[in-house]
Amino acid sequence: MSLSKRDREFRLPKISYLDFKHLEMDRVLTAFFARLAHNGFPSRLRRKVELSLESFVEEFMEHPEWFTGFQTNRDVLERWVETHLLDVVNRGKANQAVAAPRPLHGFTYRFRNPKHSRDYGAAQHLYETLYGARNGAGQKAIEHLNHFFFQGHDKVTGKANASTMLDVETQALLRLLDQVEDAPDTKSGRETFAPLCVGAADLLAEDIQRLLFYRRFVPRSVMVDYLKVLIAFHLGLYHLRLLKLLPALVRRKGADPTCAMGACPMNPKSPDNPFGDCPYRVGLLVDVAGQPGTPMAALAERSADTHYRRIPTFVRAYFATKKLDEFATDLVRRGKLSKPPSGEFSVGEVLQLLDAPLKAEREKFFGQRVSSLVEETSGAKDAELDPEVKAVTEMGLSEFEAYIEMIVALRGPFHRKYITQCLDSMLLKNRAGALITQGRTKDAPRRFALDSRLLEVLLQIAVLKPGGAAGFYTGELRVDELLVFLRERYGIFIDQLPRGDGFATTSIEDRRALRDNVRAFTGRLREVGFYRDLSDAYVTQTITPRYRIVANDTTAGDQP
Repeated sequence: MSLSKRDREFRLPKISYLDFKHLEMDRVLTAFFARLAHNGFPSRLRRKVELSLESFVEEFMEHPEWFTGFQTNRDVLERWVETHLLDVVNRGKANQAVAAPRPLHGFTYRFRNPKHSRDYGAAQHLYETLYGARNGAGQKAIEHLNHFFFQGHDKVTGKANASTMLDVETQALLRLLDQVEDAPDTKSGRETFAPLCVGAADLLAEDIQRLLFYRRFVPRSVMVDYLKVLIAFHLGLYHLRLLKLLPALVRRKGADPTCAMGACPMNPKSPDNPFGDCPYRVGLLVDVAGQPGTPMAALAERSADTHYRRIPTFVRAYFATKKLDEFATDLVRRGKLSKPPSGEFSVGEVLQLLDAPLKAEREKFFGQRVSSLVEETSGAKDAELDPEVKAVTEMGLSEFEAYIEMIVALRGPFHRKYITQCLDSMLLKNRAGALITQGRTKDAPRRFALDSRLLEVLLQIAVLKPGGAAGFYTGELRVDELLVFLRERYGIFIDQLPRGDGFATTSIEDRRALRDNVRAFTGRLREVGFYRDLSDAYVTQTITPRYRIVANDTTAGDQP
């Protein structure tokens, strides 16, 4: 059976800009670059060169002055372009196609093939989340990202800056810029809403600034990988928090005063307890050893299951908010409600329409929706109702509740499937930088994990201390201090159970598993090169920075 577009409509940027599909972070970054270049707008492109492997190779072959040796080694050039320069879909198959160049430079967005390089709203979500961070932190992060990714390009001449030292891949992309005409796509305007969780936006902005502090010390390609892992990690954390936050707001029938821009207790500059008294913080118990079948793996599976089981409730809350937003638009159109000064209803203002004053209007509006939906699902005049729709009609619910239950019954499984896939991709399931893993067998349980690449990124942030001439300097941490940092800043639990997120008490067996997890964590720190153990004394078992940046170094963190 087919529902009308009106009933199927789900996306609501006030909650999340995502279309909830599987994401590839290379393609998210590529689309994000366009918004960086155009102050939040997407790009409108006209290209002279076709996006194919052959077209890139031919362009380099026709310009021997660009790079030495390319013309005499075409086969090597082809392999280098395919494996190092380009992000390719269906690699090695007959339908292989170029999605875009790898996101090594900001201008890679000019060479993307939109058909194969979709970001499903993630780039917009990332930009607008940063834009909405408090105290100018987001604007600073956007500025620093611009400076890093568009390095080597002269904004005055529009050409590559020969004096800038860049890797050969980035130089190759900059040579092709005159093949593309680019302009911001401003026709439909720019959707921008305050982040539903402004504290998470603050934390993202703070972490990006901290990570980019290392740009003089880390090779460019490594820094790009670091940023991909960090951005995916924060996108995942943000939406795990939404699974908890949005249903709570629907139950409250309005915004939580705790989440107001000026009242949010989140403070990323306080690593000891950045979330303060936030009631919507999440706790993720990670299995550091990564060994299936162990007691620790079972606990991490339980933790992941707790969060993923929130998806059905989130889908219902999302539909309720979306349809109430449509109800608000109808009320404004009929003169029954005035628009707020901002011009757009916030999520909290939309949910206030669940209160009694507008009950008659609400029941009338959604009663028409229910009648229309029943008619659509029954098809022929004498046909029987869909069993799920019929069950809802017999429950004695209000018109609004009946309508929401019907569309959740008909569309809920579809959205649960894609939200699950989207969360998996944001948490980089079974990939470098993963926060979640899952066995390859059918119906294998997911469990939270801590991949070495993600740990390395978070360690680089953890060893930075605010202060000094450049704004930050690096210093040592004890292992117990690091455990507190990960737990309080990100909700990553290693040595404790996250109370309220699937756990209530700690048994003796749980304590034994947690001790083993801490030992595995120490071993992982040693593997990534951040751990120093001078003796058996606990205070000498420390996390040592990979890059020594002293407090009086005035050049370490040069920013634009």
